[in-house]
Amino acid sequence: MRHHNIIARLGPSDTGKIEMSSPNTYTTDIQFIANSGLCFGLSNVLRQLRELGLRPSETSVDLVLLAAAITAADTRISRAADAQDAWTRKIDIHVPVQDPERWITQGSLINKMLRFLTGDRWHIHFRPRPPEVGTLAAPPSILPLATPSSVCLFSGGLDSFIGAIDLIASGESPILVSHYGDNLTPGYQDHCAHVLKQHYHSKTIHRIQARVIFPTNTIAARFVENSQRGRSFLFFALASLTADAIGNDMTVYVPENGLISLNVPLDRLRLGALSTRTTHPYYMARFDELLSGLGLRIRLVNPYAFLTKGQMAKACADLPFLQREAKYTMSCSSPGGRRYDPDPRQRDPKHCGRCVPCLIRRAAILEAWGVDDTPYRIPDLRGQILNTKMAEGEHVRSFQFLLSRLIRKPSRARLDILRPGPLTDHLDKLASYEAVYLAGMQEVGRLLEGVVARPL
Repeated sequence: MRHHNIIARLGPSDTGKIEMSSPNTYTTDIQFIANSGLCFGLSNVLRQLRELGLRPSETSVDLVLLAAAITAADTRISRAADAQDAWTRKIDIHVPVQDPERWITQGSLINKMLRFLTGDRWHIHFRPRPPEVGTLAAPPSILPLATPSSVCLFSGGLDSFIGAIDLIASGESPILVSHYGDNLTPGYQDHCAHVLKQHYHSKTIHRIQARVIFPTNTIAARFVENSQRGRSFLFFALASLTADAIGNDMTVYVPENGLISLNVPLDRLRLGALSTRTTHPYYMARFDELLSGLGLRIRLVNPYAFLTKGQMAKACADLPFLQREAKYTMSCSSPGGRRYDPDPRQRDPKHCGRCVPCLIRRAAILEAWGVDDTPYRIPDLRGQILNTKMAEGEHVRSFQFLLSRLIRKPSRARLDILRPGPLTDHLDKLASYEAVYLAGMQEVGRLLEGVVARPL
């Protein structure tokens, strides 16, 4: 195991010596200011807010700076190369902030949140910004152009598209906040935003689109990391920055179906952070706790925590519109997975059709309106025997095993929902979490009736 220290620097004057918690450590300085502006896509986010006449507080800017440093560590420190057990990394992050005392009181909470989210051992350290830096969010030169009532995460996926439709149809005026790190995702986000603006042409719909990424050589290593378990810290921080810039008491909507939000591991070996916890209720409650501790008047809400994806789709406030545009949303975990295929016809990005998000999506669309015209690499799950030794059948078989265990013993559901993490903040809603888990699994079960998956 190699211990890492990531030191966020703000400008050429930020050269102070940092006290290390471990004598044997690998230290990386990351310069976040160049040409008088923040790097790695952060200045672009602030510019978009400024062009709407909005200015966030320095506290929420510091939150995004922290999130960016965490993202650099999470995506550029290899689990395979730098973790003794090929998973758990030891990472210290050092961040300059405007009000260190405020942040230091939240340090243990942030460490706990990140440990839950990624499975790594994090220690976050705060120090004062260099005096020369001053404020990072420049004041806008215009009066506010946007008077949004809320913020909504907008990934380009089916759930977030439904979330945006439902909010706009209910009379809300949300700012949509997107993030992307690849070259495929923005096309789906742009299309979904475009058709929303066309369809609801009488409404003013604003969007903030961020791309916070780091070069592969940011941290000297043989490998980068693809697991990205910490990505929702960045997503929530960007949404909170936007909400803070709007002002007043703001709600950030996180549209995610209840089955994916709980994300009960299909495989008995995939416990804890080995399965993603991006919108798990425990993690969202801790992020709310952090926002409150920082004095930010923002709360996160998942309005679909107790609905399956199929129930979300069926109850959408504008079902004909959703039916027409659903195939242009992206739910797949690896749409570009065949980009190096020898057959050029297979290289185009599309839903794989067999990963966990694709299977839940297919089940939901069939549940909601019976016909799915999304192009999948595996168009017909019943058209062949799926090899469980390969990706085509791995998750199908895992779903089938878990479904068979639930059929044999339905009562195990009340324990299954606790496997990804505690639900201690929602003890009065355990029955609702159990119900959405069972209903979501049954949706997938109906999709997989007659599908054969076995080792070949």
